[in-house]
Amino acid sequence: MSGRPLAHHHPSLEALRAAPLLVASDLDRTLIYSAPALGLAMPDAEAPRLLCVETYERKPLSYMTETAAGLLAELAGSTTFVPTTTRTREQYRRIHLPGPAPEFAICANGGQLLVRGESDRDWQRTVAERLAAHCAPLEEIRTHLVRTADPAWLLKERTAEDLFAYLVVERPLLPDTWVKDLAGWAGERGWTVSLQGRKIYAVPRPLTKSAAVAEVARRTGASVVLAAGDSLLDADLLLAADRGWRPGHGELADTGWHALHVTALDERGVAAGEEITRAFLHAAAAPGHGRSPAPDGSGADGSAVDASAAGG
Repeated sequence: MSGRPLAHHHPSLEALRAAPLLVASDLDRTLIYSAPALGLAMPDAEAPRLLCVETYERKPLSYMTETAAGLLAELAGSTTFVPTTTRTREQYRRIHLPGPAPEFAICANGGQLLVRGESDRDWQRTVAERLAAHCAPLEEIRTHLVRTADPAWLLKERTAEDLFAYLVVERPLLPDTWVKDLAGWAGERGWTVSLQGRKIYAVPRPLTKSAAVAEVARRTGASVVLAAGDSLLDADLLLAADRGWRPGHGELADTGWHALHVTALDERGVAAGEEITRAFLHAAAAPGHGRSPAPDGSGADGSAVDASAAGG
């Protein structure tokens, strides 16, 4: 889904210092982590204290370190912080992040824009028009998924917000070629495929986080955007930002995805979430809101980026 470019427009240093700053971050496995995704490799006595930020069916589900929670509360109080997730609105509303409630939140991979907690009808209409013009209908994709998936490894089949579909699978039993074949079939119909943990997402190609973030930037007047994410569904968000971070785990790390202005962190699991919030806060406090070179030497000055999925 096209939107105005968020980055690489070379504003003056004075303009950057005065510009409203927007921080758009993926949530699951970027800022918040389920117990299996925490990646606590240290001895128990050295593990960080954790804050539960989500419960599901009266049980704790997602966590941040207490340090990350404090950093995020400070960040949310000093910038326009925009949670940017593939979750549905119902799933997103289970999360209680530290700090003030965000004025804007992006759900359903950009398909839903929440403004002070309420769905924005104008954005819903815009999304519906773009999908109708450029993609095969959801029901065609869903029918194909159900027909070709093997019950031996298929656990659940779901649609989200009547916008995209996903499967929950037994990952060890999933044939390596199935996702590749699905991606080829879906690509011919204007859809993309992403494998994240036990979930296989089929998402309309124009349905992107970056388009929704561009709309928030337009409404707020922000001309500097910081972003973070771990999956291929976050790649467009990271490419469109002025500065980005990805953790040492996830689809982007596994495929060696990189871009010159995106810092690839070594940290994995919940430690990466803490480092991302620290990096956001440090960049937000810097003159020019973090357009200085990245800590690992990669550029954040608007130079061309390498969007390939293969590392090198």
